Amino acid sequence: MKELLLQIFTWWHGQTIGTRFYTWRFGKKVGEDEFGNVYYTNADGSRRWMTFNGPVEATAIPTGWHGWMHHRVDTPPSEENYTPRAWQKSFQPNLTGTAKAYRPTGSLLRPDAERPRVTGEYDAWTP
Repeated sequence: MKELLLQIFTWWHGQTIGTRFYTWRFGKKVGEDEFGNVYYTNADGSRRWMTFNGPVEATAIPTGWHGWMHHRVDTPPSEENYTPRAWQKSFQPNLTGTAKAYRPTGSLLRPDAERPRVTGEYDAWTP
């Protein structure tokens, strides 16, 4: 029952019931990426969409599929003749908010960092 309510009222837990019905009615499966996300198109290929495997996180779309989703390339990565463009980088997930997030030198959240000592080269602004 909880799954049904999540599908009806929320979009961040996966596809809604409307998207599920539209996909069932008009969707043609194009492929699936290494994370289990499934990509679809309609009969004439003018619309492209996907269903996430897990929470909806836009950064979980690999580079090749991102290009296909935004009509930058016509060949989906699931086809044999797909070759990534020279400008496409390899996929890296967004690590913000995780333990592996980037923490610059001097960050209070960096476990091994000691903040640099103030050298006196800075004068506070006073009006």
